[in-house]
Amino acid sequence: MAKDASFDIVSQYDKQELINALDQVKRELSTRFDLKDSNSDIELVEDKEILITTADEMKLKNIFDILQSKIVKRNLSLKILDPGKIEPALKGAVKQTIKLKKGLSTELAKKITGFIKDAKLKVQASIQGDSVRVSGKNKDDLQEVIKLIKQKEDSIDAPIQFTNYR
Repeated sequence: MAKDASFDIVSQYDKQELINALDQVKRELSTRFDLKDSNSDIELVEDKEILITTADEMKLKNIFDILQSKIVKRNLSLKILDPGKIEPALKGAVKQTIKLKKGLSTELAKKITGFIKDAKLKVQASIQGDSVRVSGKNKDDLQEVIKLIKQKEDSIDAPIQFTNYR
């Protein structure tokens, strides 16, 4: 077994599931009695952020709660959401921009490689753009790395997936 086995640690989400969740939120906005006539809107802006506009902060918090519940029901992680400040909008309304996290930041990738190196397993971890490639001769060591990262997932503020297992 001369060839190394490897896998990638990435942070991404299913865009179609997010679109479906937003559609469900829009449908609920048009039927809920407390939000029906509030000129509330939620939209995906350039696949990078979600923009919520509504009449007041209370309604905005309700819409954000609905969004979170729909995202969880669609098996997406709430860690993809990075809510910004609530800002005033036109005609006394309020708006909030929620950035979507995709890809591992450099410092997060360094943190993950640090976890792997501290475990002293016979694997190599290298940062490849917005992902971390882990390779080693023994597949059992790779399984241990996956187990380790899943245990440390609470200290990582991004959704983590393992792809390209070879």
